[in-house]
Amino acid sequence: MITQLVPVSALLFGSALLLFAGGMHGLVLPVRGSAEGFSASSLGLLGTGWAVGYVMGCILSPRLVGLVGHIRTFGTMCALASVTILFQALLVETWAWIPSRAISGFCFAGAAMIVESWLNDRATPQTRGTIFGIYSMVNLSAMTAGQMAIALGDATGFVFFALGGIFYSLALIPTALSTSPSPAPLTSVSLDLRALWTNSPVAVAAVFLVGISNAAFGTLSAVYADQAGLTLTAIALFSSLPVLAGALSQIPIGYASDRMDRRIVLIFTAAVALAADLAFILLAPEDRWTNLALACFFGAAIFAMYPIIVAHANDHAPLGTSIQVSGGLLMVFGLGSVLGPLVAGVAMSSIGRQGLFLTTVVAHVLLVLFTLWRIYRSPAVREADKGAFHVTLSARVATPETAALASGEEEENPLVIEPDDAAPAPKNEQ
Repeated sequence: MITQLVPVSALLFGSALLLFAGGMHGLVLPVRGSAEGFSASSLGLLGTGWAVGYVMGCILSPRLVGLVGHIRTFGTMCALASVTILFQALLVETWAWIPSRAISGFCFAGAAMIVESWLNDRATPQTRGTIFGIYSMVNLSAMTAGQMAIALGDATGFVFFALGGIFYSLALIPTALSTSPSPAPLTSVSLDLRALWTNSPVAVAAVFLVGISNAAFGTLSAVYADQAGLTLTAIALFSSLPVLAGALSQIPIGYASDRMDRRIVLIFTAAVALAADLAFILLAPEDRWTNLALACFFGAAIFAMYPIIVAHANDHAPLGTSIQVSGGLLMVFGLGSVLGPLVAGVAMSSIGRQGLFLTTVVAHVLLVLFTLWRIYRSPAVREADKGAFHVTLSARVATPETAALASGEEEENPLVIEPDDAAPAPKNEQ
């Protein structure tokens, strides 16, 4: 394993620094914003801004890399992200934070795509699975560490903004000093909603609704925990533990989805999330341990749904189109991520912290009802035609290059055209 990791160790280290800074940045803003008296709707717009920037980064970064190259683009992204977080420390105003958060999302998407493109280029068919697994583990650990670092000091001051800027800047060094040749151009994905819908209505509708719920929670969980009276350490745990729980739950959920109709597994997972939604709403817990336990329960469900959806969509896709399908679904997830924090923020400003989980409960109810209707309308995929479930990064930090790295496909193919109203033809016949 060591010989497999040495050629990509600098890239993994740079990615870890980037995710550490991103985790810290994503949590310090709502904590500081709450302390400054920003409304929940304003803080929700931070998530909307991030999602808009992230989607635009996924779309435009390949063109930018084509113009100036991987190293210059990566350095620009890291430097601009560093400038942005320092700017937010100097100008603590919602009108300044929201557009600058969009810039952060754009930079983060571009930098992540470049790292993943480099890893994809260095990987071989024999080492790809190991490299992707280590990459996922490194990113998850770094992002969690960045969030938990907030508990070590005063999040209402300048320190964590400065640290975020430092780590964003450090992230560009491993790539800048790399002697490896630049990889192939980045994966470009055009969003064709009609083709995606034709391929799998369940996947499109579900990934949009999951984008709403996951982005709402990811953006406003710290605000909810602060309004519940939790300490800074508990707030950091409330935001980070659900992501870890979601990563762990993907193993048994993926095993089940490979052996039965993935739509049933999706409904079960959404039902678990719905139970957690209702518990937060009806119990309105204020003690630390109940909130953390429910947050883990909730995270185990919501962060496992995205890979189920991607696997279901790919079950209906011809061979060689998984990158296009996964990339298109990621863009739809991004559209939901634009809407989720906005709606949840308005709901929290209107009715209090319960508005967060009222937003997610609506998304999960709609997901269950639509998927049940599709099960009634169309048969399940034949076992022989199902692909394998892949544990994935949280969709909020995934890019089209993530799909390319995970799948190992290299050729671009037209986006899927097969409906799930009928069982798909065997893939070796397509």
